[in-house]
Amino acid sequence: MLFRRRKPDGLLERVRTYLWPRRSFSRSLQYFSKRILRLKATPHAVAAGVAAGVFASFFPVGFHFIIAAVLCWVIAGNLVAAALGAVFFGNPLTFPILWGASWETGKLILHDRLPAHGPPAHLGEMLHTLSFAKLWHPILEPMLIGAVPLGLVFGLLFYGVTRWGMNVFREQRRKRLAERANRREQPPHPGASIGSATR
Repeated sequence: MLFRRRKPDGLLERVRTYLWPRRSFSRSLQYFSKRILRLKATPHAVAAGVAAGVFASFFPVGFHFIIAAVLCWVIAGNLVAAALGAVFFGNPLTFPILWGASWETGKLILHDRLPAHGPPAHLGEMLHTLSFAKLWHPILEPMLIGAVPLGLVFGLLFYGVTRWGMNVFREQRRKRLAERANRREQPPHPGASIGSATR
């Protein structure tokens, strides 16, 4: 492949680049935005896919990929856009914030059903053993319930921004193509042919 690195990055380097881009986060944002804007799908499909990926990012790992795929099928979203939205919005740097916000929101919604002093003292043991039955009530239930309103708010926000960006990008591209076609169709200036003939 053209411009491929002579020595491919190792696993640690790829993980480091995923967590912290080589150049800057602004370049990464431009890269993801261009990949999304250039998808060959309707503006609604792309925006709905991004919204599905953002919505699913608030859910714990193991749930969000399934949720994003199902939601894309329900709202006619683009799966590639959903994957890009999930990778950009939900990543190892943002997962603690997203999941913490989901858990806190779920605790507020379920305030009368959870212990008054937050998670139980043996939370570390439950996370280590990964017992679903033990994790459900103190951790997973509030996270799943809290993820719904947060995911809806941010999903709708990203849907609007993405659809607006798609419309602007495609309108600008349409104008550029129209201008290029007009320049090709215009006949050459008469003075140019006369000047070239007298040389």
